[in-house]
Amino acid sequence: MVAHLLRLKLTLLRNGLKRSVWQIVGLVVLSLYALGGLAAATAGLVALSLAGPDLVRTVLVLTGSLVVLGWWIVPLVAFGIDSTLDPSRFVTFAIPRRSLLTGLAASGLIGIPGVVTTLLVLAAALTWWRHPVALLVSVPLVPVALATCVVGSRASTTLLAPLMARRRYREVAAGVMILPFMLLGPILNAVMAGVAAGKDVLPALAATAGWTPMGAVWAVPADVVAGRWGTAAARALVAVATLTLLVVVWDGALGRALVTATTAGHGRGGGHGRAGGHGRGLGAFGRFPGTPVGAVAARSLTYWRRDPRYAKALVAVPLIPVVMLVSGGGSRGGMLLAAGPLVALVLGWSISADVAYDGTAFWTHVATPLDGRSDRAGRLIAAAMIGVPTVIALVIASGALAGRWDALPALLGVSLGLLLTAYGGASVVSARVVYPVAKPEDNPFTSQQGGSMAAVVSQLLGWGAVLGLSLPELVLGVVAAGIHSVVLGVVALVVGLGCGTVVAVLGVRIGGRALDSGAPDLLARMVSFG
Repeated sequence: MVAHLLRLKLTLLRNGLKRSVWQIVGLVVLSLYALGGLAAATAGLVALSLAGPDLVRTVLVLTGSLVVLGWWIVPLVAFGIDSTLDPSRFVTFAIPRRSLLTGLAASGLIGIPGVVTTLLVLAAALTWWRHPVALLVSVPLVPVALATCVVGSRASTTLLAPLMARRRYREVAAGVMILPFMLLGPILNAVMAGVAAGKDVLPALAATAGWTPMGAVWAVPADVVAGRWGTAAARALVAVATLTLLVVVWDGALGRALVTATTAGHGRGGGHGRAGGHGRGLGAFGRFPGTPVGAVAARSLTYWRRDPRYAKALVAVPLIPVVMLVSGGGSRGGMLLAAGPLVALVLGWSISADVAYDGTAFWTHVATPLDGRSDRAGRLIAAAMIGVPTVIALVIASGALAGRWDALPALLGVSLGLLLTAYGGASVVSARVVYPVAKPEDNPFTSQQGGSMAAVVSQLLGWGAVLGLSLPELVLGVVAAGIHSVVLGVVALVVGLGCGTVVAVLGVRIGGRALDSGAPDLLARMVSFG
């Protein structure tokens, strides 16, 4: 049965690659990145093997603990990345739970993360080649370390599966997942500064981490080298006990999962029984006029409130000013003034995948006598109800924090011009280009590999066009802010509003015509995505 599950995992992966050539391209690119990282890490371990035992212990225990912790935590926020062997799919099969546990655990090592982790753990064990006894001890601990990673990952996701199925959890997880990427620069600077300032503390930190469930397995060989056999045995016991406890927890959680249905979207904040703001009325549909534009705007505004995939744009709003503030050297740094235009660009382009997010439900637009211009206008109005006040508030706040009240007209001109221009460009792109995107119940930051190239190309070309069309207000705004000219800033504001409005109106018209002629083809392509 274990071999059958492994073959099933490989078959599913192989069939996924057959769906599109871009699936293969994506896998090749990801594999190249993984190989590059693996080569760099292996080179570092080779150099580390020539160092003293204390340094080897410090590096291996701390980095090994982070690897284990990553395996345990990342799946809780990166839900939907790999569900090819979801335990819920085996509910109707009479598979012995022990065989299912073993098969699912082994299948966790199939894939790029599993292969890279396996090779790194083996390389870490071979780091002790200069100490034969420690090497003999570390090699049998390799499967323990790998099992701790995989079983811990499976245990955490299976145990918290009912919580992960809730919409509110997915929205919070989306925010948590994007935080490290948005704050990567400040985080790396803080880490490097902390390491430089507290490098003498790292050995003591490693000694403490060596007694934790994440770090015990990595510290055993170092104790053997130092001749502390009792300590080594105690740490090995901690490692084995951790793995045993994880297996017990996973076994119990899997047993409950196989007899209990998990339904996405239920619970507090779910998408059921919430027609209005207080459970009454028609919600947004009761606040818009009963016209085609009003109906589309009301539905789109509901999506903005309830669909976690739109969190990608909204989560970036408070983070961009933080990044600009930290990177620019504080509130007096000039980079803070760029927060408004950057947020405007992100929010304006956020509707570029609106049709793709509709998925096969787009058939309602095709089947009804809804003209494309009404569709484009309705989606733009809904997005603008969120984007315009957000951008204005952010520009005023950043200008006040930087003490640059004189730059407010110029910043408003650049930001609102970018926002409206991006709305116009996105209205055209989303009417012509669709690609596989994450489902509402999946991780908002993942999409099928087959759509990655179309997504990247359309985004790059679209952003380039938006920036090109926004050059008049960009140039005027930068010059006005640079020379502290309020008059030129007012000119930038007028030009930004004028040019942005023209592009937005043209985008609605051009995108509407494209939708009128190509809506059936867009729907057919989305149906083919499965």
